[in-house]
Amino acid sequence: MTDIGRASAVALLGVTGRLVEVEAHLTSQLPAFRIIGLPDTSLGEARERVRSAAANAGCPLPARRITVNLTPAAVPKRGSGFDLAIAMAVLAGAGAAPRTSARTVYVGELGLDGRTRPVVGIIPMLLAARDAGAERVVVPAGNLDEARIVQGIAVAGVDSLRAAAIDAGATLPPVEVEPVRVAVGPLDPADRPEPELAEVVGNAIGVRAVLAAAAGGHHVLMLGPPGAGKTMLAERLPGVLPDLTDEAALEVASIRSVAGHGARSWTRRPPWEAPHHSASAVALIGGGSGVIRPGAVSRATHGVLFLDEAPEFPRAVLDALRQPLESGRIAVHRSAGAVEFPARCQVVLAANPCPCGHAGVAHGTPCECSASTVRRYLARLSGPLLDRIDIRVQIPRVTTAAVRAADDRAPTTAEARAVVLAARDRASTRLRGTGWTRNADVAGTWLRRDGTGAPGSTKAIDRALDLGTITMRGWDRIMRLAWTLADLAEADRPTAEHVQDALALRSAL
Repeated sequence: MTDIGRASAVALLGVTGRLVEVEAHLTSQLPAFRIIGLPDTSLGEARERVRSAAANAGCPLPARRITVNLTPAAVPKRGSGFDLAIAMAVLAGAGAAPRTSARTVYVGELGLDGRTRPVVGIIPMLLAARDAGAERVVVPAGNLDEARIVQGIAVAGVDSLRAAAIDAGATLPPVEVEPVRVAVGPLDPADRPEPELAEVVGNAIGVRAVLAAAAGGHHVLMLGPPGAGKTMLAERLPGVLPDLTDEAALEVASIRSVAGHGARSWTRRPPWEAPHHSASAVALIGGGSGVIRPGAVSRATHGVLFLDEAPEFPRAVLDALRQPLESGRIAVHRSAGAVEFPARCQVVLAANPCPCGHAGVAHGTPCECSASTVRRYLARLSGPLLDRIDIRVQIPRVTTAAVRAADDRAPTTAEARAVVLAARDRASTRLRGTGWTRNADVAGTWLRRDGTGAPGSTKAIDRALDLGTITMRGWDRIMRLAWTLADLAEADRPTAEHVQDALALRSAL
């Protein structure tokens, strides 16, 4: 006698999901339980979790040979999120539960006591199920709040395998169980109070750099001595950025879901990531020997990645940022396959002018670093990396004279955000129909055709290009920044003054 039960699940690779059919074949041979279809070690152990969970749920598995196949077999399957689907397929094949609809997907881990436990990555899993035509997804109760973020598909939460079987139509009396407690992590940076830009005093060039970066989506390098306010300025950039669009917020939520943020995955504010300079390339870019996880550059998508003390990072780690800075995507290749993560974030680098931090400071402690030491220190920021940074400014140390000489206070965060939003609206209106929304994203061909500046406005950078002091990529980035400065000034096109200002904002290093 043979019986076959089926259920649907989702295999997640990075932030991309694929619908998987779970087939359970039961035969009247010697009792055994085998899972095939490229399972990893964690998934291979599901047979013990499913057997114990079924027994404690009041619907024990029959003493028969059980073979579970995960189709398509060529797709790697990882993690414990297949437990619930495997259990439902086996129970359907054994006749302990009705056969489930192909349009219902099961996601969740099982405990030995039969309770369901939440899993990471629930948002991209639901998106994959919805896009594949599924109508309903059954998830652990601990994932229910996070799952409700995804629109266009019905979601049901169950606290145990028994509840899932009853939900499918099994004639079992319901039993109340103590739900699995969902661990709540520390307060997410996106949920913390935003620092106030008006607290910045006597640093007009830094505030101007922050406004220009926020308005155009540009990358920034701030070079200055310790205590000049580089970190203070960088921390205020996310607060100046506009709220995320629906599409951007869902992309951010998918990444945060895979990273294990749980119910905190959804946010309308741009994310903020600030890894320590001891971070490895895998921590920054993403990867892992087992499950491939997004790195800091991906978790900062549509937000800010801040690298404080940038020259202290290993040069190879910094140079790994070249591809995402240019393309807004990062491809991670491992033996299990290739995963592509979004990485369209704004990178902010902060650096001291030398190892002691006092080179070029007019007053105070004198610098004790030799010229060769200073060159080697700043050379850790490679030329190709710096060429991708639109804004490179010197941040001087603030003195009492500078504070007294300041004509105006810095704008508040709310005022600055309104200015940035107006500039972005001008850019998006101008770029309507091109597929771009920010000046930092436009192609060089657009800058030299539809996006040319006022007549004679590019003479300075044309000459710099001919002399070899800037590259063609540098020419494009200066013009993108000039467009942003024109938008902030409510000008129709960049003038020679805007181009000169953009060149001045790119003068450091």
